[in-house]
Amino acid sequence: MLALIAPLSALLGGVGLLLLGSGLFGTLLAVRGELEGFSAQTIGLITSSYFVGFFLGTFFAPALIRRIGHIRSFAFCAAGTAALTLAHAIFVWPLAWLLLRIGVGALLVVLYTVIESWLNASSPPARRAQVFSAYMLINLGALALGQQFLRVADAGGFVLFAVVSMLVSLAVMPVAWTRLSPPAVHAVPRIGLRALYRTAPSALVGTLASGLALGAFWGLGPLYAADLGLDPAGVASFMGWTIVGGAALQFPLGRLSDRRDRRSVLAAVGAVAALATVLVPLAAGLGHAAAHAAMFAFGGLSFAVYPLSVAHLIDRIAPDQVLAGSSSLLLVHGVASAIGPGLAGAAMTRSGQPGALLAYAAVVFGAMALYVGWRRRIREGESAHDASFLPMLRTTPTALELMPAAHDSEPAAERARPPA
Repeated sequence: MLALIAPLSALLGGVGLLLLGSGLFGTLLAVRGELEGFSAQTIGLITSSYFVGFFLGTFFAPALIRRIGHIRSFAFCAAGTAALTLAHAIFVWPLAWLLLRIGVGALLVVLYTVIESWLNASSPPARRAQVFSAYMLINLGALALGQQFLRVADAGGFVLFAVVSMLVSLAVMPVAWTRLSPPAVHAVPRIGLRALYRTAPSALVGTLASGLALGAFWGLGPLYAADLGLDPAGVASFMGWTIVGGAALQFPLGRLSDRRDRRSVLAAVGAVAALATVLVPLAAGLGHAAAHAAMFAFGGLSFAVYPLSVAHLIDRIAPDQVLAGSSSLLLVHGVASAIGPGLAGAAMTRSGQPGALLAYAAVVFGAMALYVGWRRRIREGESAHDASFLPMLRTTPTALELMPAAHDSEPAAERARPPA
């Protein structure tokens, strides 16, 4: 494993630094926004604007990289991200943050595309699963560690914005240092939503639910944590334990789904995730340790919904459609992530209760569980699996090219499956 990862260490180091910064930045904005008196709805819209920018960036990222190359694209967008990060600390009002977050989202998607396309081209086909797993581990680990910077400085000051800017700027150094040859960037095909729904409606609904719930959680979870009386260090632990849970439980839940009907596991995960969200306030009343345990469970269950949905889709389509189908699900996830924070923020503002975020997530996951359970019931006999579960990333369509399933050479006729 180490021998495989060593040649890619510069790229992985670059993405680790980048995610340390972006992981801190999202939480920092929520905490700072609350200190500035922004409403939950306003913070939700600011979070939504980031996903809007990220979505828009997926369309121009390949053209930019083809025009000026991988390293120059990375340096160009890292400089822009670092500058926009500092601008958040200078122009502290909602409309400015909303526009700045669109810009940050669009620039970050280029940065991720550079690294992911490079990793994809540099990974031996027989070792893609290991590279993919290492990349996922670095992603989740960096996101969890990034939260801990909230412990070192006041969220109401300038220092943490400068830290984010520094981390993004430092990410350029290992990427520029690498001697790996830059690859070509190819357009990733997509399958229409109607075709997706006809093929695997449970996968589409699961992806939609994951985006709606987790998009809201990333932006508004820190507000709920602050409402529990947690200081910035406590907010960091609250968010960190959620991410750790997501990293720890994806694989065992996925392996369980490999042995059982995938939809049954997806429905059960949704139902228990909804229950875990309801139990978070009760656990918080028992102390911080109980609250962290509850968020560990919530993260582990909710983070598994999207990869389970992708795995179910792969069960139902031919190998030559895997990349197109997975890319379409990622598009759905991105759009849902842009909508979710606005919906949850509006619910929190109108109710006057930060806990409305948890009620919103419980409704989303509960509805998903009911739908998938219903689909399982009416298609009870269709439970064969060909794919194996892999923990999944929700960054860019380019990351999907790292999936071993996207390079499966088995004939399509042998893998086609009826609708689920």
